Amino acid sequence: MSLTSALLLLLLAVVVIAGLAVYAYRLRQEVKRRDAFRVAEDQQAQLKSLENLDWVTAALVQEQVDVTEGAWRCKVLLEIIDPSLTERADFQAFAQLYEQTKHLKTHSARQQLTPRERMQEDRERLEAERQMRSDVLAAAQAVIAWRKKGGQGLH
Repeated sequence: MSLTSALLLLLLAVVVIAGLAVYAYRLRQEVKRRDAFRVAEDQQAQLKSLENLDWVTAALVQEQVDVTEGAWRCKVLLEIIDPSLTERADFQAFAQLYEQTKHLKTHSARQQLTPRERMQEDRERLEAERQMRSDVLAAAQAVIAWRKKGGQGLH
């Protein structure tokens, strides 16, 4: 192999390596951009969930929403914010009422029930609400107090 051929191969290798380095740098920048976007989306979802939690707990305390519906929504929102929040002793009433009523049909499945079946499910739901009402309302008050103290969940 001549010196000229060796230099050309060396130059070609340097150009290929430089091209790969630029490509790797651009890929790394894209990964950073996507990570930043994901973090921003997560933070936005967290803020929306906290805002919705504020609305639902206020509606529960003011008795503007059914106890069961409010408890279900609070449970889901707390799980979105931080799954460990539903395990806090003062917030557990939401999960307890959910466990008692999760078998009940909702939406289109409820529409497919016969009137008798719907009435039976309504009785079950109302009984569970009667038993858990004070605990759920206390949990809603606890969430409101937690939020006033700066409760933000994970972030």
